[in-house]
Amino acid sequence: MHTTPEQKQFAPATQRNREPILEVLQQVLPTTGTILEIASGTGEHAVFFAHHLAPRKWLPSDPNPLLRDSITAWMAECKSDYIYPPLDIDVQLPVWPVEKEKITDSPIVTIVNINMIHISPWSACSGLMSGAGRILPPDGILYLYGPYKQNGQHTAPSNAAFDESLRSQNPAWGVRNLEDVVEAAKAEDLTLQKIYQMPANNLSVVFQKT
Repeated sequence: MHTTPEQKQFAPATQRNREPILEVLQQVLPTTGTILEIASGTGEHAVFFAHHLAPRKWLPSDPNPLLRDSITAWMAECKSDYIYPPLDIDVQLPVWPVEKEKITDSPIVTIVNINMIHISPWSACSGLMSGAGRILPPDGILYLYGPYKQNGQHTAPSNAAFDESLRSQNPAWGVRNLEDVVEAAKAEDLTLQKIYQMPANNLSVVFQKT
């Protein structure tokens, strides 16, 4: 990533994966309501999806203030009536800001999380599931995107190398077993609905609140 004077940051993967992710979101999202994005990063996904998924509203968030500045900068450039200012949400906290006060005009019916679970400790995955279990209404959607092991095995040599790189940076990080993620979701009444194969050996994983 690099930063411009306007605080905008760039993640090269966003340009590669946003169209395939959009195709899946258009299939699985409710037709109305607010989409809460957890760990929005640079904000490039947020402004792109807000434009393409209107009239749904997009609510970005990130615990990193520099990334919230980047989201705000992208919003200033790509103006839309369908995106809210970014929130400071740490998924590991027991209560999120959206539970404390009314922030959106329409209810949160979907939570989207792209490329976070492997670049964070397992407690972040657990916190994400707990928050989704608390916030999502019946039939609400939790959408995850990223690399996963399946049945304890990497699905591609590139994912194995990526996993090794992540763990060398932080032993608490790493590509997760999909089955472990599904079990963590199930504990919060989130049922696996569908898995989509995505480019670069990633998966889209869709859960529904029961």
